[in-house]
Formats: sequence, structure tokens, C-alpha cells
Amino acid sequence: MKNISILGSTGSIGVQTLEFIAKAKKEFKVCGLSAGSNIELLKEQISKFKPLTVSLDSEKNAELLKKWCISKKYKTKVYFGKEGLNRVATIKSVDMVLSSVVGAIGLEPLLCAIKAKKNIAIANKEALVMAGSLIMQTAKENGVSVLPVDSEHSAIFQCIGKENKKSIKRILLTASGGPFYKSTKDFKDITVKDALAHPTWKMGKKITIDSATLMNKGLEAIEASVLFDIPIDKIDILIHPQSVVHSMVEFNDGCVMAQLSNPDMTLPIQYALSYPNRKNCYIKRLDLAEVSKLEFFNPNFKKFKCLQIAYNCAKIGGTMPAVMSAVNEVAVKYFLAQKIGFDMIPKIIETVVKQHKVIKSKNISKYIESDLWARQQAEIVIKNLI
Repeated sequence: MKNISILGSTGSIGVQTLEFIAKAKKEFKVCGLSAGSNIELLKEQISKFKPLTVSLDSEKNAELLKKWCISKKYKTKVYFGKEGLNRVATIKSVDMVLSSVVGAIGLEPLLCAIKAKKNIAIANKEALVMAGSLIMQTAKENGVSVLPVDSEHSAIFQCIGKENKKSIKRILLTASGGPFYKSTKDFKDITVKDALAHPTWKMGKKITIDSATLMNKGLEAIEASVLFDIPIDKIDILIHPQSVVHSMVEFNDGCVMAQLSNPDMTLPIQYALSYPNRKNCYIKRLDLAEVSKLEFFNPNFKKFKCLQIAYNCAKIGGTMPAVMSAVNEVAVKYFLAQKIGFDMIPKIIETVVKQHKVIKSKNISKYIESDLWARQQAEIVIKNLI
């Protein structure tokens, strides 16, 4: 049996992971869970899985949950904030930590888990974008595996297999295109409702907006570069509306390997948790005759400016990707609150990254400082706009 901790258990990936584990109780045991403020859903998860340790975002919520646990006679220990996340990430009996929190808050507990020699299933792309080289180096030093949970990176991982990295010509990272890749609507007229209407995937709000701007694909390109130690200029984006081909790898001899399946996150979640074994998965099986056609288009970098910004920042490296990701988080938050327009997201990111003096360091504090600086600058830029 494999003991699991989940950082971000009430989010989309966390919920789907627990649904999978509920069907595989003989193979996995949930030892730790962390959530933000969704205390009611966390209560349901505690009742079902009886974890050793849980964490919430605030002391107030933690106190409420402690009282509830006592009333139910549960022995679950309750913590909050950064300390709580770190405790959930480093439970002694845990074999693997699934990091599915959204944003830079996932970086510190991720590194704590790696230093505690826990294998990692990673769905927290912002942490990899923020300090990917540091994460992968720390994992190497501690003999820890970092397995991708995003469908695209899982696909790349499976396509590469045991191939020598030097035999890879390029990675073809597929993107659904979100709701606007064919749209002629002016970006300044796009509403929150429009942007949240993803045609293929059901995800959290932040990642859904990132998919609409294509920033998500820029973040994933950086993530792929870090995970597989491949230069960013060897990673190409392809719009693939059917979301059946989850990504491809082209090798030096011209061979292109692809991983195909119906769009369902259960498969990459299960593969990461069960690796190196393949288990029976209860998703709908792929029927290519039913799919009928698979389409591929080049992305429009001029239309989706966030994608170009992400590539530019990746090429600069150092703390620049961390700054870009942090500003994007702030801009998306303001868009969801309907305080800025959809078209303002790339403008705000571009304004702040131009102000940043890049630092190249192996010290985590430099990335955290850059992240905080970027958030503060983003707030200033946005307040001047509104």
C-alpha cells in the first residue's frame, strides 16, 4: 500500500485524485490533506479517508475544524498556513506527495517534501515555473522522483519512456485552444462568463482563465522544459481542439510518438500515483472512429500575447518566469473580480516584467522575493489602471 498526502485536496485535481483513491482503497491510503478555505468539503474528505494530518489556510478555520474533529472523535491533527502545508507534505509515513495547490504557495511545501525524501506527483505548475531548476536539482540530490500529473506532461513522459534525451528533436505540446482560438470577438469585450466556458476541460477558475489567454500553455511549455531538461526553443505548441492527442515527441530520426486518450484527468492522475505500473482505469475508452477527425493548428502569438510573453520570459530565465507567473496570478484575480478587462491581463504582465531586474540564483529566497515584488508591482499597475 502506498501512503499519500494531497496538497490542495479540495481543488479539481485533489477531488479527482480522491475519487480515484476511493476506488483503489487496497492500494492507497490517504495520510494528509490540505485545503484553502473549503472547510465543508474537507470535513467530507476527513470523514471518508480519516487522514492523520490536515491543514487549512487560516487559524480561524483550523480552530473550527479542530472542534468538529473532536465532536466526531476523529484523531486527525489540524494545522494552518505555511506550517500546516509543510506538515502535511512531510508526514513520516507518507511515500508520495501530490502537489495540486494553485500558485506560488506550493513551492515551499514541495521543497520540504522533496528534502523529506517523498516522491512527488506534481500538478502545481506555478512552483515549477517559479523555481523549476531548483526543484529538479533538489529532487536529484535527494533521490526523489518528480512525476507529472498534467495530461500534457504525463503524455510527454510516457512518449519519452527510456529514450535518451539527446535523441529528442522537439516536444509538441498540444492545447485545446480554449474558447477563443477561433473567436473574432474583441478581447476587451470578453466577460468572465465567456472566459470560464472551456470547451473541453472542467477545471478551477484560475487555470480556466489561463487556458483562455493561453498563458496556461506558456506555463506548461516552461514546465516541460524544466521537467524534461529540454530547451524552450525545442518545445512547440499545437492547437488541437479535440483534446485527444495529449502531446507528442519528435525524435531525431523523424519518428513522432503520441499519447492519445479521451480527455479525462483520471488517467494521468492514476499513472503518476501507480507508476511504474499500469492499472485498469475506469475512463471511457478511446474510439477513433467515433472521434472521426483530429485537427491541429499553429497558435496565433499576436492574438494570444500571454503565450509570447511566457516564451520570452523562459528564454531570459532566472527569476523572470517567477515574476511573470506571479503577475499573471494577480491579474487573473482582478479579472475574475470583474475589475479589469480580459485584454488587460497581458498588458499588466508585460508592464511589470519590463521593470524586473533578473536575478540568477540557486537560493530559494531570491525567487520568493521576486514573487512578492512582482505581486506588489502588479497591484500598483492595476490600481493606476482602475
